[in-house]
This record gives sequence, C-alpha cells and structure tokens, in this order.
Amino acid sequence: MTDERERDPLNSLTGSNRILILGRTGSGKTTLARELAAALDVPHVELDSLYFGPDFSTAPLSVLRERTSAAIAGECWVTDGNKRAVRDLVWPRADTIIWLDYGMHVSLWRLGKRARARTSALSAQAAQTGRRTGLPKQMLAAAGGVLTALKSHRGQRREYPRMLAEPANQHLAVARLRSPTATREWLTRVTNAARLPA
Repeated sequence: MTDERERDPLNSLTGSNRILILGRTGSGKTTLARELAAALDVPHVELDSLYFGPDFSTAPLSVLRERTSAAIAGECWVTDGNKRAVRDLVWPRADTIIWLDYGMHVSLWRLGKRARARTSALSAQAAQTGRRTGLPKQMLAAAGGVLTALKSHRGQRREYPRMLAEPANQHLAVARLRSPTATREWLTRVTNAARLPA
C-alpha cells in the first residue's frame, strides 16, 4: 500500500457505503463498527456473530459463507473482522477499509479487560444458579484471544499492505488508524459530519 493510497480517514468515507474494519484481536473492531454504523445509520454486520454460536461453538464453513453472503448483500453496511474464510466475499463488496493498526500493548490490555469482565459475569451467574458451565470455556477463549493477537501482530502488518496493493483491491479507500486516540478523534469527526444536513 503506497502512502498516496492512504487518505484522510474522514475524506475516505465520502461516498463510502460498505465499510470493513480490520485489526488484530482486541483492537476494538466490533465496538468501532457498532458506533460507526449507528453514526451513519446503516446496518452493522458482526462477522464473529455469524461464526460463533452458544458456548463458543462454531458454524461450519459453508454456513458461515452463506450467512456472510446474505449479511453483506445490502448496499450499505459496516462490518468488522479478519475472517480469512470469507475474505473473498467481503473485500470485493467493501468500498472502504478502516485498519486499526495499534501497538500490541493496546490489544493485550483490552483482551485482559474483556476476559475479566466475562469471567466476572460468569462467576456471578454461577453464584446465582450454582452451575459453573461456561467459565472454563471463557478462560480458554481469553487465552486463545491473547495467542491470536500475538501471532497476528507482525503478520497483519506485512499481509494487509501486500493485499491492499493487489490489483483486485484498488477499489478500496483505506484509512489506517494507529492509536485509539486517533480513532476516537476520527469517529467524532465522522459522527459530526453525519449530523450535517445533506
């Protein structure tokens, strides 16, 4: 990806209808996608919710691809996720990519915070019901999230620029946000711009 291709993130949303948010595990993709979709008044498509079921069960690949195709068939949406299994469906449909390219410390801190919140919620539920189902899976999922973040850190920084430089992806406007502060400032500008009369 060349520097010329990267544009001001606010300007890259001009004419954007189908926005994909990328970033490593724990970067805040889903939170940003939810907030951005609300600001733009478009549907939010959470790829993880199409893939994961109760107790972290996973959908078969064919089901995930079917669900994803249906979810992104609309003309306007914001989606989040790095699912390789559906990349060939999502990237050609998207017109804008927002890449949350934060330092590893941000993801690890957020994953720890997420794990504590989920564990607390399950512990409270177990205290009320006397059942401890779900807690071991939550703890394994938290550990898996940390491992995924660690493994993907360098890979994404090499892989995404290479992929974005491919001829098939030249239609994508790209905004690479390198800190949570930059992302908050950007979201504020987008939200304010969305409130302006057309």
